[in-house]
This record gives sequence, structure tokens and C-alpha cells, in this order.
Amino acid sequence: MEDNGNPETEQKVLTPREIVSELDKYIVGQDKAKRSVSIALRNRWRRQQVPPELRDEIAPKNIIMIGPTGVGKTEIARRLARLANSPFLKIEASKFTEVGYVGRDVESIIRDLTELAVNMAKQEEQEKVKAKAMELAEEKLLDILLPKPKKEIEQDTGDKREGMLEVVKNGPSDSNATREKLRRLLRQGKLDERYVELEVSDKPFPLIEVFSGAGLEELDINVKDLFGQILPSKTKKKRVKVKEAIEIITQQESQRLIDLDKVVEKAIQRTEHNGIIFLDELDKIVGSDTTSGPDVSREGVQRDLLPIVEGSTVLTKYGMVKTDHILFIASGAFHGSKPSDLLPELQGRFPIRVELDPLTQEDFVRILTEPQNALITQYIALIATEGITLKFTESAIAQIAEMAFEANESMENIGARRLHTVMEALLDDISFNASDTQDKEITIDKEYVKERLSEILEDINLSRYIL
Repeated sequence: MEDNGNPETEQKVLTPREIVSELDKYIVGQDKAKRSVSIALRNRWRRQQVPPELRDEIAPKNIIMIGPTGVGKTEIARRLARLANSPFLKIEASKFTEVGYVGRDVESIIRDLTELAVNMAKQEEQEKVKAKAMELAEEKLLDILLPKPKKEIEQDTGDKREGMLEVVKNGPSDSNATREKLRRLLRQGKLDERYVELEVSDKPFPLIEVFSGAGLEELDINVKDLFGQILPSKTKKKRVKVKEAIEIITQQESQRLIDLDKVVEKAIQRTEHNGIIFLDELDKIVGSDTTSGPDVSREGVQRDLLPIVEGSTVLTKYGMVKTDHILFIASGAFHGSKPSDLLPELQGRFPIRVELDPLTQEDFVRILTEPQNALITQYIALIATEGITLKFTESAIAQIAEMAFEANESMENIGARRLHTVMEALLDDISFNASDTQDKEITIDKEYVKERLSEILEDINLSRYIL
């Protein structure tokens, strides 16, 4: 496969069918939404394969997911980003206000996404140099455990001044033998509990953070770097165990080994070509027919979002970032409004509309048991840490699903999130007493579920408080 400079080509590119198959491992149902996002992700790879003169003309296939809370909108977007190894940012559209009002600037979305991409790229580069960093860390730690004799240090210094590539030591052989013995003990973990003193950088007081808020990038300066140059960096001695010391020194060495310019270049490229922004609560910035009050600001947020979604260049502290090919996935319940109430220009930038299905009682049973991270699986693993085997009968799982579904029907429908509150209420006693109980096997059956939850569901005021 031809590499056109897109970081996505560094890993296997999944087909739409494979993407849906991966999403099925964690998300129950919502086949239409999975199909839409899989096509949108595959189209990003397809765009990289077309001739360069046409590549820039192909706009991303942005998506609006319509559906109530708790049906899987956010989870679909988050899992998609992990599959693509893409920087992913979830943001509520209602957090922003029109320029001139008190609120966050919409361009901070791109700055935050770029920051995430830089951190991702930095971790990847550090992983590549980890072996070399560990070697250097081992040598430094051995120097601390067994300082070189003064004559040997002078010899090393003299050799460096002469520009020698290889240092030949004529010191006593017992020094080298002791160093190699220490190296063996270090690798075997026999020195892990020994304490050593390290020189670590002293973190500056957090007042700098106050001056480095969103929007200062327009000044084309990095306030932290500016203050860092004015105030000399301080170090302090820290007494730590050898096991912790090797980790600290490895981290320091890996920071020195990586090329930060390369990291930033890779991160900006990944942001521009692979970035995914999940705009939640899009329906909250759809104004009504009134022309005064907060609705003016809501429409203003849409107008401010428009250049970023259409494609513009945003100044960040790492450089200029183009938003032309960032994938935007928007979502909203759209109870009191509809996508056609958005600004026409913004509507045109979200060509794919998909409606998510409300969850049924059968879906709740599947959510509890089928996904790799199913709630039942999570609770069994948590209680197993206390040496207790927790079992759920099929009838108990069906009863949990029924009661969660009833709670959603009688109160506000929060979708699958209701299962979390129901499970916590159900297992409250077991979780509290697990460390003291003598029972090594606990079975949750239908009667236990009814006993624990029926009273809560019957008392409306109590159920609103607990569930």
C-alpha cells in the first residue's frame, strides 16, 4: 500500500465490515449507526488513495447521530477513535457561547485535540526509544550506586576533550568487577528495596496555569515557556527506592532521546487527517423562533462552529492546524427541535444522518452479558478480588433488565446508564461485606433481585432518589 504521509497507514486499515465487527464486541444493536461510522472511517483511507489533485477536494463525511441519552452514541464514537488510533475529543456544544459572550472559544476545540495528538505521538516515540533509555538509565543508576573513582573521572574527562570515540580504561579491574556484580543484582531485582538519591526537576508553582488559558495562542507565544526562561529551572534531591528510580531515570532519558520537532510534526499531521471530534448536545444550540435572549447566542455558536467544520486554519501553540479533513460526529436527542433547524450551511456539512434505536428490555439483557466489557463481567471480576465467586442466574439477569427498563419508563429515560445505578443498588450489601464474609460463592437469583429492588421501584420518591 502506498504511504501518502497519513499516520493511519502505519497500521492495518480495517474494512467497514471489520469495523462493525469490532464495534459489535462492545456495543449492542445500533446497526445503522455502526454502518454509517464504519463507512465514514473507511472513506478517510480511500481519500488518501486518490490522486493528490483530487484528494484535497474530498470533504469528510460528517455524521449527525439522533437519539436519546444512553443508547450508545458516545461509545460508538470513542470506540471508533480507538480502532483508528486517532486523537479523539468529546465536547458538549452547550459549553460554548458566541464570541463576545462569556464562555469558551470554539477554536479551543482544535487546540485541545492537537494537545491530545501531541501526547499520543510523544508516548509512541518514547516507546520506540524505551530499550535505549533503559540501558542509559541502568548505567546512570550504577553510577549512583557505585560512583567512579576520581582518577577514572579525570581520565574520562581527558578522553572527551581529545575527542576520542572510545574510552580505554586502565583503572583497577576490581572496580569493573564490582560494577558488573551490581548490574546482575539490579537486573535480578535484588536491589529494588534499596534507597538512592536522585536529582529531579522541581515543578514550578501552578500560578503559571492562570496565565495560560484558552485564546493566548493568538499572541504567538507560549506563556509557560516564557516564564520558564525567565525563572531558572530548579532541581531537588529526592530519596526513592531503586525500583522507582529506574522508572524515573528511564522517563528522563526517553524525553531526551525523542525528537520533539518530529513529534509535533507527526501530531499535527495526525490531527489534520485522523482527528475525530464528537460534538454532543448539538440540539442544545438550536435556537427557537425568538430573536432575543439566549437563542441569539445559540445561533452565534453555530456560526462560530461553521468555519471549523467547513475547514479553516487554527493557530495553536504547536503551529497552524487545518480542520478541513477532521471528522465531526455530532449527536443530540432533538426532542424539541430537529436537524433541519440548524443553520443551512451547518446542515450541509453533516451529510450523514442516522437515528439510533431506543433500547428495549431484550437489549438490556444483551448489554448485561454480551459485550467484552459487560456489566455482569465487570462485577464478577471486582468481587473475585476478594476471593469470592459471584454468579448470576439467567432469570436474575432477565429480572435486572426488566426492572431497569421499568425505571426508565416511569422516570427519565437515561438508557443503558440505568443499568449502572440498578446494579449498584442490587450489589450494595455484597460489595460492602465482601471483605468480611465467609461465603466463597454467592449466587444472585431472581428472588434476590426482587427482594433488593422491588421496594425501591414501588416507592416512586425513593426510586427517583436511588435509581
